[in-house]
Order: sequence, then C-alpha cells, then structure tokens
Amino acid sequence: MESPPENDVCSVCHDDFSLPCQANCSHWFCGHCILRVWHHSSALRPCKCPICRRSITLLIPSGSTTQRHGDPEGSQVLENIEKYNRLFGGGSHSLFQRLQDLPFLIRRLLRELIDPQRSLPLVIRARVLFAMVLSAVYVLSPIDILPEAVLGVVGFVDDLLVLLVVFLHLAAIYRSVLVYRHGGS
Repeated sequence: MESPPENDVCSVCHDDFSLPCQANCSHWFCGHCILRVWHHSSALRPCKCPICRRSITLLIPSGSTTQRHGDPEGSQVLENIEKYNRLFGGGSHSLFQRLQDLPFLIRRLLRELIDPQRSLPLVIRARVLFAMVLSAVYVLSPIDILPEAVLGVVGFVDDLLVLLVVFLHLAAIYRSVLVYRHGGS
C-alpha cells in the first residue's frame, strides 16, 4: 500500500500524519482531519481539498491505517471513511472531474497491476488488459474512422479519442474496485 511522503505533515493540523488517507486529488491528510473538514462543511456534498480545492470523491486509507482496525480510534476513522466513500465514491458526476481524477486512478491502477503483493481481482485484470490490447490494435491498425493518410494530423484525433475513452473506462473500473474495497460492500 502507499503511504504519505516522508518528512511531510498533514496540511490541516500541520502535525505528523495520524491514520493517513489519500484523496482522489493525490493529497494526503490525517483521516480524522479530513473527516473534520467534511463535517464542518455541508455533509450532503463531498468536501473540497484544503490544498487544491478539488472535490474529494474518494478517500483511500494507507496500509498503516487499515492495520489499526483493532484500536477504537482507528476503527472509528475507518468506519467514517467507508461511510464517506459509500456516499460520494460512486463516481464523478462531471466529465471535468473524471478527467481530473484520471492521472491519480491510472497511476494507482498501473502500480497495482505490476505489484504481485496486491490482490486485484482476475476479472478486473482481464478487462483492463483486454481494453488496453484492443485500443493498441485500433491505434496501430491502418483501418481508421478518420484516416491519417487522407486527413494528416486531423486523422490522429480519432486515435486520441479512443485512447481517452479507454483510459476513462479503466479509471471507472478501478474506482469501482476502490469504492468496494474502502467503502464497504
């Protein structure tokens, strides 16, 4: 599992991380600090990141946080994170938010695909590999909707759109895995 950068502190309490969580904007916070930010704003909407002001739609606890499920403080924070993820982790509502989350989700997905210690379900791995292979075949094949030979640079637009759709699809698949994993079932 990932952990916050060394020699870094929570941007809310300005202290060492206690029960660290990573938001979908890639910033790290203490679990109880980011939940406090959410409780002091509207509880009906996801809170905004105190650093970049993006809407936080997914909180992922670090490995050390998940291991503290036995102690009362740790289990309470994990329960509240699961509640938050159940409420807001179902997906981004706007295309702009999905595009903002794309680098974070794809980076975590690729790390999880490469790392043999992580347990990404076989069905998800198969879907990811199938989508990547099909998009590579389309991009590399001479048969195109907008042929490059006729339209030049404009012909690359359909290739870029196919890649964007594939990456958005992969991010949606991985988001659903993370919500299931960290939002309870």
